[in-house]
Amino acid sequence: MNHLTRRPRRNRKSDVIRNLVQENHLTLHDLIFPIFVTEGQNVQQAIPSMPGISRFSLDRLVDEVGQCVELGLKAFAPFPNISEDKKDRFAQESKNPEGLFLKTISELKRQFPGIVLATDVAMDPYSTDGHDGIVDNGEIINDASLEVLGQMALAQAQAGADIVAPSDMMDGRVAHIRQLLDKHAFYNVSIMSYTAKYASGFYGPFRDALESAPKHGDKKTYQMNPANSREALIEAELDTLEGADYLMVKPALSYLDVIKSLRDNSNLPIAAYNVSGEYAMVKAAAQNGWLDGEKIMLETLLSMKRAGADIILTYFAKEFAQYVKR
Repeated sequence: MNHLTRRPRRNRKSDVIRNLVQENHLTLHDLIFPIFVTEGQNVQQAIPSMPGISRFSLDRLVDEVGQCVELGLKAFAPFPNISEDKKDRFAQESKNPEGLFLKTISELKRQFPGIVLATDVAMDPYSTDGHDGIVDNGEIINDASLEVLGQMALAQAQAGADIVAPSDMMDGRVAHIRQLLDKHAFYNVSIMSYTAKYASGFYGPFRDALESAPKHGDKKTYQMNPANSREALIEAELDTLEGADYLMVKPALSYLDVIKSLRDNSNLPIAAYNVSGEYAMVKAAAQNGWLDGEKIMLETLLSMKRAGADIILTYFAKEFAQYVKR
C-alpha cells in the first residue's frame, strides 16, 4: 500500500487550483514601457535588432502612448535619439528646453496627465564620446559629471518628469540630484537609481536604437563587473542613504540573483530592467520557430517577479498588455 501523505501534485490538478496557489502574479501595474523618440515629423523607424520596437517622432509617439494607455499601460520610460550635430562633450542639449527630449516629456504629460514618466539621466545620448560622464584624456571624470547630471535631472523635473532615473553609475549622483531637486522644491519627484548596472553585452540593440555606443573604450570603469554580486549591496546601501526611492538592477534575466539579494536586504521597491538584448534573443528565437515567444515572454517576466522585482521595465510591456486584453 502506498503511504504517501504529502502529494504536491494535488495543488496542480486544475487551472482553478493552480491559480489559487500561485505565488507570484504579473500585472500591467508592474510594468514600465521604454519608448524611443527621434527628431522629425510623422516618423516611425523600425529598429531591426528589436523586432516590434520603433523610434517615433514626437507626433507619432503621442499616438503610440495613446494606444498603450487604452491597453492599460500607465508608466513609460522615454529615451531620445539625438542627432550627432547636437552632441558635445558636456551634453548641453540635455538641458535645452526646446530640445527633443524635454519637449517630449512636456507634451506627453500635457496629453496624458495621468501617466508616469521615468526619465533617463545619463550623458551618453547627448555626448560626442558616447559615455555616461565627462571624458578627459580617456578617463571618465566622476565629480565634474555630477554637475551635468544634476542639471539634466532638474531640467527633466521642470519639464514634468515624475521619476528621474540616473543610469550613469557615477559615485554620489543620487545625493547630488536629490539635493538639487529639493533645493528647487521638486520634493515629489522620485529617484529611481540604476543601482546595480552591469557592464553587460546585452545592451547592443538599445545602443542601436539611440546610436549612442561609446566612440572609444568601454564602460567598465563605472558599470559593474558581471562577476560581482556583493558589490551590488554596497551600491544599494549608498543609494538608499543618498535618497533613492527605488533601486534598479540592469540587466535582469542574467542577474536574478542580484534582484533577490537586493530584495532580501532592502525595504525599498526593487526595479528590474529587462533589457534590449534579452528582448531581442526571445524575438529572434520566436521568429525562427525555435521557441514559443509568448510563453517565453510570460516565463521571463514572471522569473523577475519571483526573484523579488516590484517593477519591471520591459520592451514586452505593450505585447503583454495586448495578451491581457485578449
